[in-house]
Amino acid sequence: MSNEPIAIESVLATFTDLWSPRILTRINDYDVRVAKVAGEFVWHTHDDTDEFFLVLDGELRIGVRDEHGERHVTLPRGSVFVVPRGIEHKPSSVDGATIMVVEPTGTPSTGDRHDALPEHITTTTGRRVA
Repeated sequence: MSNEPIAIESVLATFTDLWSPRILTRINDYDVRVAKVAGEFVWHTHDDTDEFFLVLDGELRIGVRDEHGERHVTLPRGSVFVVPRGIEHKPSSVDGATIMVVEPTGTPSTGDRHDALPEHITTTTGRRVA
């Protein structure tokens, strides 16, 4: 990882693919990832870790299924939300968004358990920024 400042906009300008996070930097054993998103992701669960979302631009909606049933959380630009470990969730964005996600290094984007993956979704642990 770089020991120089990282311009998030410059990193985002290096790719166009959706739901394919780039590792911006690392903090201890955690990746700070950025991604472009649009449409729907997949219902999935991270059994052993919380997942932190920060919306950099646009609007993100996260479906959550927990002991209270199913609900949706809407995150406008500048909002954060943490999905607790073991909670099934499904991010989506109607008009597209750019997001930052913080989770332990090596955490698969589709979690430990997930629905069948549609063609536009691939499992990744993040791609390094060139």
